[in-house]
Amino acid sequence: MSPGSLSRRAFTGGLVAAPALARAQGGWPTQVIKLVVPFTPGGSTDVLARLIANRLERVIPGRGFVIENRPGAGGSVAATQVARSDPDGHTLMMGHIGTLAFNPSLYPNLAYDPVRDFAPVALVASVPNILAINPKVPAMDFGQFVAHARAKPDALNYSSGGMGSAAHIAGAYLCHKAGIQAVHVPYRGTGPSVNDLVAGIVQFTLTGGPAVLPLAGGGQLRALGVASLARAGFAPDLPTLVETGLPGFEAVQWYGIVAPARTPQAIVERLNREINALLVAPDFRETLDKDGAVALPRSPDDFSRLIAAEIPLWRDIIRTAKISAVG
Repeated sequence: MSPGSLSRRAFTGGLVAAPALARAQGGWPTQVIKLVVPFTPGGSTDVLARLIANRLERVIPGRGFVIENRPGAGGSVAATQVARSDPDGHTLMMGHIGTLAFNPSLYPNLAYDPVRDFAPVALVASVPNILAINPKVPAMDFGQFVAHARAKPDALNYSSGGMGSAAHIAGAYLCHKAGIQAVHVPYRGTGPSVNDLVAGIVQFTLTGGPAVLPLAGGGQLRALGVASLARAGFAPDLPTLVETGLPGFEAVQWYGIVAPARTPQAIVERLNREINALLVAPDFRETLDKDGAVALPRSPDDFSRLIAAEIPLWRDIIRTAKISAVG
């Protein structure tokens, strides 16, 4: 299920009138709002969180927002802590396809349940993954890349931001669907993984556009395709992997803000309204576009349905492709 397939109905319906909302919120916020990012600084999750927090500070009076990066175990460390936080609207998390959809299938003893333990607040954006290779790999398009990889099983290495990360899952899924064998090399974050790709220590990656497209534009990497069903607006000349020989292949990262379960509905609705207003503002959409992200203004219920649908979808993919977050 793709985030773009969600209902595009108006997201303003059903909100509490302003005076009633203010009463229901009980003066919220009364302290700094903490937006937890379950990964290291500099990646797409962190960039989006900072963009959102910066804008929300302007429209939600109070003591402001603070970003707290808590990496570890594919985002599970942060997600567990947020799930156990007081549901008072002062602790939020920038959730991600990994923390909310992959992890239940990657970590058998996961200490949180993405459906039970969080209140979905707002879906924010999707970021299509880009297949990028080191220019020394003798391939000018995806077909040549697959032929080269098949001719040399396990000779190519692909990088990711860590075991169980979105790039790890996407890369393993690509290898499975394309019938190639390659070695996964995990790093502590997207930045180092891309740096070693440029250096030629690894040969390819499948990760979000913001990390690789500028380098491809400068000739340091070669972009072969986008892992979405339709071409990306920020890179319209880049073909999809579907077009270039991988029918039905889709690996799109999505991001959204969640709160601990039982957070007052009035606070959830207020945050959803303010975030959606940002996502439809032309200047903010332009900023997202430059970062390779597609705005996805949706209701909390839409976001909840997406999470519930993506968990079994990726469970099947992870099991079929024999993807593991360890070893």
